Amino acid sequence: MTETRFRGVFPYLVSPVDTSGEVNAAVLGRLCQDLIGAGVHGLTPLGSTGEFAYLSRRQRTRVVEVVLEAAAGRIPVVAGVASTTTTDAVSQAGEFERLGCSGILAILEAYFPISEEGVFSYFKSIADAVSIPVVLYTNPSFQHSDLSLAVIERLSRIPNIGYIKDASYNTGRLLSIINQVEGRLQVFAASAHIPVCVMMIGGIGWMAGPACVAPRQSVELYELCLRGDWTAAMARQRALWNLNRAFARYNLAACIKGGLELQGYAVGAPLPPQAPLPPEGVEEVKDALSAIGALDQAS
Repeated sequence: MTETRFRGVFPYLVSPVDTSGEVNAAVLGRLCQDLIGAGVHGLTPLGSTGEFAYLSRRQRTRVVEVVLEAAAGRIPVVAGVASTTTTDAVSQAGEFERLGCSGILAILEAYFPISEEGVFSYFKSIADAVSIPVVLYTNPSFQHSDLSLAVIERLSRIPNIGYIKDASYNTGRLLSIINQVEGRLQVFAASAHIPVCVMMIGGIGWMAGPACVAPRQSVELYELCLRGDWTAAMARQRALWNLNRAFARYNLAACIKGGLELQGYAVGAPLPPQAPLPPEGVEEVKDALSAIGALDQAS
C-alpha cells in the first residue's frame, strides 16, 4: 500500500498574467494565502485551470515560485508538468523539485498519436527524474494520447508514482483503476466527477479548479466524507454541483478567473486566444457562487 502523503482538497490555481506577460505575484500570493486560510490541503499550480498550455517556460517557473513562497512549507505544492517532449518534461520536473515542490502532476501533451509504450515511457521518465511523489493526470476529453488501464497498472509499480487524478466523466473507470492497481495508486477526482461518489468508492480527495472559488465549501464537503456522514455530504454536494454545471457551459479558466474577479481577486482574463467569460456567463457564475455563500469569502 502506497504511503499517502497527499489527500483532501487541492485547488487548481489560476495563472494571473498581466498585459506585459508578467505573472501577477501579488494577486497569486494573496489567493494562495486565502486558500490556505480556508483550510485546503494542498495547492496545484499549472493544472488545467492554470492554463499551462498557454504559458511560456519562464511564466510557468514564476508561477511555481510564487506559490511556493506563499505556501512556505505549510501545505504541499504539487506542480503541473506538461510537454509534448519527454526531454522538456523531465527538465521541468527536475526544476520544480529543486525549487521545493512536494510533488509533480504529470500531464502528457500530444499533437500526434502516441503508442502505449510511448505514453508509459513519458511518465516513467518523469518519475525517474525526481525523488518526490508523482501524480498521473488523465483527461481523455483533451488528450490525444490518454492513459489506458494497462499503462496505469504498469506505472503503478514505479515506487514514486503514488497517485492518479482522473478528469474523465466516468466514475466507473475510477473504480476500475482502483481495482486494477490494488492500492499502489491513490485516486483524486476532478470537477467532472461527483466528489462524494469518488470518496465513497475509495478516493482520497479532489484536485479541481472550482475549489479555487469555493475552498471553504469544498473543505467542509471533504470533512463530511471523512466522517462518513454521506447524507449531509450529498446535501452539500447537490448545492456545489450547480457551480460545476455553470462551469461546464464555458471555458474552465474563464469561469474560475471570472469567479475570482467577482470575489475581488484581479486575476484578469484567460490568456489569448481564449475568450473571457461573456456577460451571461458572469451572471451565471455569480448566481452559482452566491447560492453557496462564496461571494464574501475573499479577505
